[in-house]
Amino acid sequence: MTALLDIDQLLDQMEGGLRQVLEQRGIESPVLIGIRTGGVWLADVLSKRLGTEEPFGELDISFYRDDFSRIGLNPRVKPSSLPFDTEGRDIILIDDVIMSGRTIRAAMNEIFDYGRPASIILATLIDLGARELPIQPDVTGRALALESHQRVKLRGPDPLRVELQEAGQ
Repeated sequence: MTALLDIDQLLDQMEGGLRQVLEQRGIESPVLIGIRTGGVWLADVLSKRLGTEEPFGELDISFYRDDFSRIGLNPRVKPSSLPFDTEGRDIILIDDVIMSGRTIRAAMNEIFDYGRPASIILATLIDLGARELPIQPDVTGRALALESHQRVKLRGPDPLRVELQEAGQ
């Protein structure tokens, strides 16, 4: 395992991108929702950087995955926690890595079960491409192309760091 990218630079990129999108769309009081686990760590950091007024929410999308019946239940499933109403709200949905788009689809399905938001802005730390669904982040820390034997992993929460792993590690 080796450190891949400077986490502070990626967070600066995400913060700047989010501020720009919020300004362009005229959004003044968004709520943040992180997808467990890495997205929650990022939501914590970004909520402080953006100075959001409300606590951030946490989603565990285990029951919403389209491969749930095939892979089974994650033994560390925890209930989602959204300490605010999603109806009519502008939401920043945060995940650590986007690849196929399936995790984001599951997260949006769960969010809509809580209520219909006004908008959802998608922010991801790393974009690996390889979409299976037409879901694109609005803000990305960095896009990467990895070899088939490589994986990227966010470790944390303190300190947060991005690692490149070779298959089998």
